[in-house]
Amino acid sequence: NGLRSLRPPRSRRPRRNLIKEGRKRDTGHRTAPLRLLLQATNSGDSTTSPPSSPPSPTTAMSRRGDWVYENNGGTCVAIAGADYCVVAADTRLSVGYNILTREHSKICELADKCVIASSGFQGDIKALQKNLAARELLYQHQHNKRMSCPAMAQLLSNTLYYKRFFPYYAFNVLGGLDSEGKGCVYSYDAVGSYERTGYSAQGSGSTLIMPVLDNQLKSPSPLLVPARDAVTPLSESEAVDLVKDVFASATERDIYTGDKVEIVVINKAGTRREYIELRKD
Repeated sequence: NGLRSLRPPRSRRPRRNLIKEGRKRDTGHRTAPLRLLLQATNSGDSTTSPPSSPPSPTTAMSRRGDWVYENNGGTCVAIAGADYCVVAADTRLSVGYNILTREHSKICELADKCVIASSGFQGDIKALQKNLAARELLYQHQHNKRMSCPAMAQLLSNTLYYKRFFPYYAFNVLGGLDSEGKGCVYSYDAVGSYERTGYSAQGSGSTLIMPVLDNQLKSPSPLLVPARDAVTPLSESEAVDLVKDVFASATERDIYTGDKVEIVVINKAGTRREYIELRKD
């Protein structure tokens, strides 16, 4: 009994506190390697970081805060007549307030008497045009003839729809002559929905140009029965003059449209081009 009385008194801390401290110590011990691993990864230590696959281009751009697409501006117009088609586009290529070049053609010949004018991201536009040109070349070798304009219109729609989940950032106008020699214009959105019309405009200046074309040309409604041909009543020279006027007007208000307008006229005699100067500022 005397020895027991010399022992120091036991601490009367509650058991609940001891259990909590044990859990804290245990948790800290378990998460220590994870903290060290995260610190080594953030500091760029490649010896302790686990191997990982490289991020996709989309993921890398989103981490840097960049956007995958870029709008390079520009305006495209097409008018179909009874025996001709006029396709026009400006030659300015810009990013924001910076003009990259003043001599960039937005019009590409794809098939026999069939051209495409595109506005949007020039990287996707070039990829789309190369894809269509390759498909048209295969068609030419297999069938021993060039693709018609309506066939190219359907091919363009299928190509755009195939990429609908990561679409080409390109807004296209396809123009040319059909198998009967009549002018035809096809207007598209970015995922392949298209319509045959008598005239169309795409690009940054389309909201300024379309009201003028609606007032001057008045395309017949596609709901009329029997259906009417979607061609304009203007002659070829009048259509070219109208294109010059609408581009001169759009250049006054749209900073992404300017420098020159490239006009391609398609008729039974062939294809010809002409250029008209626009504002440079």
